[in-house]
Amino acid sequence: MKSFLLMIGFCGVLSWTLPILPQTEQATEEDTQLAQKYLNSYYPEPEEMPVFRSKHNNIDVNKLRQMQEFFGLKVTGKLDSTTLDEMKAPRCGVPDIEGFKTFPLSPKWPKKDLTYSLQNYTPDMARADVEEAIRRAWKVWSDVTPLTFTMVSGDSADILILFGAGEHSKIPFDPRFDGPNGEVGHAFSPAHGGYVHFDEDEDWTKDATGINLFHVAAHEFGHSLGLSHTNVKEALMFPKYIRSDPAKVKLHQDDIEGIQSLYGPPEEAGGDGQPSGSGSPTHLQEQATDLCNPHLTFDAAATLRGETLFFKDSFMWRKNPAENNIEKDLISAFWPALSGGIDAAYEVENKDILFLFKGEKYWATKGNIIQPGFPKNIHTLGFPRSVKKIDAAVYDKNTKRTLFFSSGKYWRYDETKNSIEKSYPRKIAVDFPDIGSTVDAALQHNGHLYLFSGSKQYEFYSKSKRFIGINKSNFWIGCQ
Repeated sequence: MKSFLLMIGFCGVLSWTLPILPQTEQATEEDTQLAQKYLNSYYPEPEEMPVFRSKHNNIDVNKLRQMQEFFGLKVTGKLDSTTLDEMKAPRCGVPDIEGFKTFPLSPKWPKKDLTYSLQNYTPDMARADVEEAIRRAWKVWSDVTPLTFTMVSGDSADILILFGAGEHSKIPFDPRFDGPNGEVGHAFSPAHGGYVHFDEDEDWTKDATGINLFHVAAHEFGHSLGLSHTNVKEALMFPKYIRSDPAKVKLHQDDIEGIQSLYGPPEEAGGDGQPSGSGSPTHLQEQATDLCNPHLTFDAAATLRGETLFFKDSFMWRKNPAENNIEKDLISAFWPALSGGIDAAYEVENKDILFLFKGEKYWATKGNIIQPGFPKNIHTLGFPRSVKKIDAAVYDKNTKRTLFFSSGKYWRYDETKNSIEKSYPRKIAVDFPDIGSTVDAALQHNGHLYLFSGSKQYEFYSKSKRFIGINKSNFWIGCQ
């Protein structure tokens, strides 16, 4: 896995300052160069991936589709006026899709009590107003985590905050600011100091005029705590700054789930401010996602490049056999188009493709890159219209067939012919009598088939379907 210096920025959306290409106008050479530079900067080339370029220009079509999908645009793979307008808008310095071979580790601070220091002040605001905006911005995050933030003086603080213009620091790889109405700030990850910088060329304010310091600071502090961007437009961690009433700036559930996946909920209260008693939503969510909870159920399971993945609600756990550890991450951190609720998943290892199913749609991915042309409808695979979702799926390496489970039945799909075999569907209870009729998730490992139903997993020989044994769903991942 490549090392990655996480520098993250927040940008203002000031569309009235930007040229907009008419729908009928062709992209100029300047626009094409801008687009390619944009895509290279924010959609880096993943390892061992082919590059498909448009025959009309030098635009990487895969990257262009990714960018359009991330920003909720119509995915055309063409450099249209709407896409160009988005590219010309001020934005952040961090890639929207990170070019990792598998996945990055989630950065976090190793302690809960953090200090910060204001290295200087903007002349645009009174010092007291600056300090109050910064304090409120930290409180946004301390309200939903066990973290505390204390202001101190000097350079010994955990997080150093400064205002500067142009070349503004001596920190390696710290890019210069670009002047008014461009990148208004950026921050570094905990692994690289958590520095937070604001562009002094902006007009900083405490209200909705100019650039509101509280709003931008709250976003940047999310980065300095370890969060990257989200494609949820209502979330604080969406990569654009949109002018709004500062009193209405708050965390979206996507922000809360992200930060709590790193640090957990408040120790004395749930993530929604409720006491964390046995009946609170936070307690129930934590219980549901505790890997060693004896009542744990999984939504889906699959392998990916040697790792084993387990899906539950908005989260995904990765088991690395070499390191023998489990890592927890948000599903949307790796597939921004998928916020959670994965119904089924399976990997075709020799093609390096992972298929993810959600409702009537499915996606093909290589690593964290969704392939062009997806999502597709599950009925394009040959399922009858009565099938509304796939409950579980597993690829058999020996037969090169995939088993799909749904509503008490299962189908066998020929991956070489891309078709469902004629003698299917069959009843699960007939061919797998020990499990009943419901399969929630499925895996194949060392010639054995593991079918998950409720809080239990059932082990079978893949070839004969002969029953071997039964255990808790989480026994396979090390829980006793």
